[in-house]
Amino acid sequence: MGFCWCTPSSVCGVCVALLLVVLACCPTRSRGAAPALYVLGDSQADVGNNNYLPATLPIYKANFPHNGVDYPGGKATGRFSNGYNFVDFLADSLGVASPPPYLSIYNTSVYLRGVNFASGGSGVSHLTNMGQCISFDEQINQHYSTVHATLVQQLGPRQASTHFAESLFGVAIGGNDIINRVLLSPISSQDQFISSLANSLKRQLQRMYDLGTRRLFFVGAAPLGCCPMLREQSLTKECHAEANYLSARYNDAVTALLRDMSAMHPDMSYAFFDTYTALLQYIREPEAYGYTEVKAACCGLGDNNAMFQCTPASSYCANRTSHMFWDIVHPTEITAKRLTRVAFDGSPPLVYPTNISQLTAS
Repeated sequence: MGFCWCTPSSVCGVCVALLLVVLACCPTRSRGAAPALYVLGDSQADVGNNNYLPATLPIYKANFPHNGVDYPGGKATGRFSNGYNFVDFLADSLGVASPPPYLSIYNTSVYLRGVNFASGGSGVSHLTNMGQCISFDEQINQHYSTVHATLVQQLGPRQASTHFAESLFGVAIGGNDIINRVLLSPISSQDQFISSLANSLKRQLQRMYDLGTRRLFFVGAAPLGCCPMLREQSLTKECHAEANYLSARYNDAVTALLRDMSAMHPDMSYAFFDTYTALLQYIREPEAYGYTEVKAACCGLGDNNAMFQCTPASSYCANRTSHMFWDIVHPTEITAKRLTRVAFDGSPPLVYPTNISQLTAS
């Protein structure tokens, strides 16, 4: 029988080799400390869940041209964008993979790396576009709850709790409630409407907390009255006053709610991104931010491409980087990228009380 004698230098060589293998197999997160990204919300964040809803009308889907014209391979993925959306840029900033749509997942081991539950058309109210999307309540109480239960079973309660507490949860919700309120005949006063949304959101965010959410990134409502679709509802073609008023009021209610939750739960921290103010800056000083068009949609039909959604029959602009809006409601890829950069590394009053980088490092 032969023996392999190991000198100190050979042992060091083996150790170094093993270390390199471990590092190659286990990539580190270069930015932030979140092991995974979980996302809930509406079409701002949807990366393809609605592709899997056969009864959903085409207006609530984006898995056809010209969506995705700037995505790798020119593929329409279900993102309401010419390319990537803010979730993709957020994941990149965190150094994690952009989470896949929940309905596309067949191997539950993927849950540990993050999941996207967002569904185009959803709102705070379960009545918003009911039957055409995955409601926010369903995203939390069925899908997120399922992921939570699965990881508790796989990891054990303590390790699962640590995983969720260290992960980042992004929420982008409320815009569809406001748009529907403006376009449809309201049955409640503005105060009642905002109060109802706030009460529902309080219950929903508390449920997320109960399921382990401790780091929360909330995307505030944009100045929705300035999107191409609602400009068309205004006689002057300028920003729709009521929609912007409700957007601002909603953001006030959300920030008050987040402050209260943080005070009630000292182990919860959050970052609120004031999309409203950030986008108004772009609209008021377009040249300073590289835009030549902040009113019309890049892709659509009718005046200012604002009469109908982006479809294969639509025309679309040649230079997407100069347009703020991709379609009648959603931002272009470049706008999403700019906004995410501010949310990640910016400062008050645009993102507060911390930015995402600080939130995930805490």
